[in-house]
Amino acid sequence: MADVKHFDPEAALETVVRLFWQRGVASTGVQDVVTATGVNRSSLYATFGDKQALYRAALLRYTELHSRPAFRNLAEDGRGLPAVAAFFDGLIAARCSGPYAGWGCLIANAHAGAGAADADPEVRALLDAHHEWLRAALETALRGAAERGQLAPGVDPASAAGVLALLAYGVNLRSRAGADAATLTDSVRAALAPLAAPATRP
Repeated sequence: MADVKHFDPEAALETVVRLFWQRGVASTGVQDVVTATGVNRSSLYATFGDKQALYRAALLRYTELHSRPAFRNLAEDGRGLPAVAAFFDGLIAARCSGPYAGWGCLIANAHAGAGAADADPEVRALLDAHHEWLRAALETALRGAAERGQLAPGVDPASAAGVLALLAYGVNLRSRAGADAATLTDSVRAALAPLAAPATRP
């Protein structure tokens, strides 16, 4: 086993992110972390703290590497509704294909973990912040759509962004439960269609 002076904390934390992401925090014990990282328990605790502190660090790393770049790209895309559609297409592709297929989203999984967030105010604060980052990025894209005349009359970008944020969590959870990409795409398209101005609908 590596000791605290002879392992890469960043590499170990990335392994932990994948472990919690794939298996869930409740199903992952400290010994699982020790086995996966090759770092002994005392070194893990000395570097990260206990299992809950390690979970918080994993959630934060996930948001920094996976969530926030995607949200930033959405907010800065500039195409309006096509940007929103592309965001969901990318989300579905990531959830249903590639190395993390079937894992869902670590943040959505944390939301769904009964009692996990309620017991830790820091986790709850991170989940709330993540939701607001997602909602705000969607609102920015929808306001851009409104400026381009792409939204149907009466669509409020802020309210619609809240609904689409919930849809994104639904995509994450359903993909973990085995929903296929075609089914998820059909659902997203059905949700986006009423937002579009009649002249812009396919």
